[in-house]
Amino acid sequence: MVDLLTIDIVVIVGYFILVFAIAAWATIKEKVNASSSDYFLGGRNLGWFVIGASLFASNIGSEHLVGLAGTGASSGVAVAQFEIIAGFMLLLLGWIFVPFYLKSGVFTMPEFLEKRYSTGARNYLSWMSIIAYILTKISVTIFAGAIVFTAIGVEFWTGAIIVVVATGVYTVFGGLKAVLYTDMIQMFVLIGGSLAVTFFGLQELGGWGALQEGVGDGFMSMWKPMNDPDFPWTGILFGAPILGVWYWCTDQYIVQRVLSARNIENARKGTIFGGFLKMLPLFLFVVPGVIAYALSQKGVFAMEDSDQALIVMVKNMVPAGVRGLVIAGLLAALMSSLSSVFNSCSTLFTIDIYKRWKPESSEKKLVRIGQMATLIMVVIGLIWIPIMERISGQLYTYLQTVQAYISPPIAAVFLLGIFFKRLNAKGAIASLWTGFALGMGLLVLDVFKASLPEFLVSIISVNFLHLAIFLFVICSGVLIAVSLMTDKPAPESVEGITYEKGALAATGDSGRKQDLVLTVILIAIIFGLWFYFS
Repeated sequence: MVDLLTIDIVVIVGYFILVFAIAAWATIKEKVNASSSDYFLGGRNLGWFVIGASLFASNIGSEHLVGLAGTGASSGVAVAQFEIIAGFMLLLLGWIFVPFYLKSGVFTMPEFLEKRYSTGARNYLSWMSIIAYILTKISVTIFAGAIVFTAIGVEFWTGAIIVVVATGVYTVFGGLKAVLYTDMIQMFVLIGGSLAVTFFGLQELGGWGALQEGVGDGFMSMWKPMNDPDFPWTGILFGAPILGVWYWCTDQYIVQRVLSARNIENARKGTIFGGFLKMLPLFLFVVPGVIAYALSQKGVFAMEDSDQALIVMVKNMVPAGVRGLVIAGLLAALMSSLSSVFNSCSTLFTIDIYKRWKPESSEKKLVRIGQMATLIMVVIGLIWIPIMERISGQLYTYLQTVQAYISPPIAAVFLLGIFFKRLNAKGAIASLWTGFALGMGLLVLDVFKASLPEFLVSIISVNFLHLAIFLFVICSGVLIAVSLMTDKPAPESVEGITYEKGALAATGDSGRKQDLVLTVILIAIIFGLWFYFS
């Protein structure tokens, strides 16, 4: 347990006061109940800095702080590949997907899928997104928060309820605008707290050189052999981007931030800024785990479990006074993720499901329905936690594993659908349901693998990134084959939302050259990190 002094408690209380003050300011300033656009998309007038900060803060949940450090302590820096590749995915979102999303004027990703394919495709993505939030966001965030709460002496369920309710209050009343502005503040708290852990850990160890000597080359390499059980290089290069396209380019949880931009230029700049921020988790979250491993090897302290790496570091390395900032950072990660998923769930259920069923409903009624749906999802997420523990012992790996099962068909219909006009609704539906059947089958096998015959265990034992490649190829094949065997889509159904020569260049904004330079710099940084940690 982390010992907190009065100054630490003051910092934590100050963090809560600041977050609620910002949320209240955003709520009052924008009068978010004026229209659905205000409530669900922040009035579509946000700038690039807020968008980029929110992309980073909403993505970095407590599962990152706890899980990335834990995996870093158990297997080294290879887990940071997901963060590095996210930089590429954000560039893909900003340069390829954003122009089509903003031109279409949609509120949600399922709504875009309906414009491109059919109502059936929209229904599939609406429900699948909600299910995905339960499996990979709500439950994982709450579960990871257990370590945070127990570390400061608060019983997990009590602490979880307090933070869930506190987060839900400003999310419900403030809408996306309050979520985005609080995310921006939480980004600074998150980075500050994590930097403190890295700094004091390296200071205790004797610097970067001592870290490299203490753990050996294998721990400091991002590139693992093809037969590595967790991070094979083939899976990283070809499987991880499939997960990335789904999460960063098609998931409501993330894309809702760029939909709130005042124009294409601000949306793109926000994604580029977010890409630069995604280079930080390697040093802010993974390296502290590696430092914890090195210090435990030297006998400075003991770790019973790798997922305790971050908390052990805070307890033993961070001085009193700064601990409050670190704990505030952990709470910021938890609250930013919860607020984002609450808002996205509310948007999906309200716009894509309930409003289509009851189109005459008032704005007040729609918001109340969204609140009820969010509450039900939180309860289901809590129930799912014991099942989640059986799928993987390491929290962050579990998150990626579940995504590998559900993301390939969604990635296929979005990515191929933008570039190939010939793909139609029948092909999309066939691809989505094929992917669902295969993905859910693998998930069931994973849950019950302890009691399965050997040949089924061998299938589910294939690395999840390799399984993602397999599923994506099959779903893409079904999408293309069924589309070619059936009628062409009507020309008006693909006009303006599929690629045409010059479409990506004809955005009419003045910041393209600057954004191109920043894009090249970000790509150079990515390759530089790959080379250094090879």
